[in-house]
Amino acid sequence: MPDPSSKPKPRIARRDGRDELRAAPLFALVEPQMGENIGAAARGMLNFGLSGLRIVNPRDGWPNEKAGAMSAGATFVIDQAQIFSSTADAIADCHYVLATTARPREALLPVLSPAQAACEMKSRIDNGEKCCVLFGGERAGLANDDVMRADCIVSIPVNPAFASLNLAQAALVIAYEWAKADNRKAMGADGNIITPARKADFERLFAHLIGELNDRGYFFPEEKRTNMERNLKVALQRAGFTESETRALHGVIKTLSGKRRSSE
Repeated sequence: MPDPSSKPKPRIARRDGRDELRAAPLFALVEPQMGENIGAAARGMLNFGLSGLRIVNPRDGWPNEKAGAMSAGATFVIDQAQIFSSTADAIADCHYVLATTARPREALLPVLSPAQAACEMKSRIDNGEKCCVLFGGERAGLANDDVMRADCIVSIPVNPAFASLNLAQAALVIAYEWAKADNRKAMGADGNIITPARKADFERLFAHLIGELNDRGYFFPEEKRTNMERNLKVALQRAGFTESETRALHGVIKTLSGKRRSSE
């Protein structure tokens, strides 16, 4: 008889957001002034699945009680934040670095939109590279020397007559674009996590549907079968089903086919 103690223990879901974390860019805040902005940036990071926070020369020292309070539950990000004395040290182990600045024309570097930057980082991270985004302090942003340490500049398309973004706001924009580029998890309107269906899940659903339609003689005449299947597949792919939706649709197909057979 198996030993009950050998059974795997049920996993206890964490409430600090760690369970949803995967490989993601690092955010480096360079000489931030206010602990509140550090905390708000950490909160925005964890909202969109980032946790790697590096801080260069925080004005008010570290740890900072105001940062922890403002993080509103993202204390995991604050607690594991790494502190550096220079930007060079903060990015020394990184392969690809982006600098956020409202002065993109002052440096002879490629300029990317937040969406473009996120896609570039996604590709590199998937290949095993470590990426980092630099954010300047509240008073003057990044120094030119720090901007020139980057491979590219990220320019957020703001109102040119009022281009100054709060540090936490800038971090939130980049974190949001990262979540879109990562394309694994999205947040629904009701606040629940939505997981897009994997291609393998979609293919199984489509094969299930095609099998049932074939049994019912849907593909007629036979010479039109290829185009009919292709049109169905394109229409279903366009819907962008989630994991839960594919499971539900499997059930719908089984139920409908069962009803038809039982009535014969």
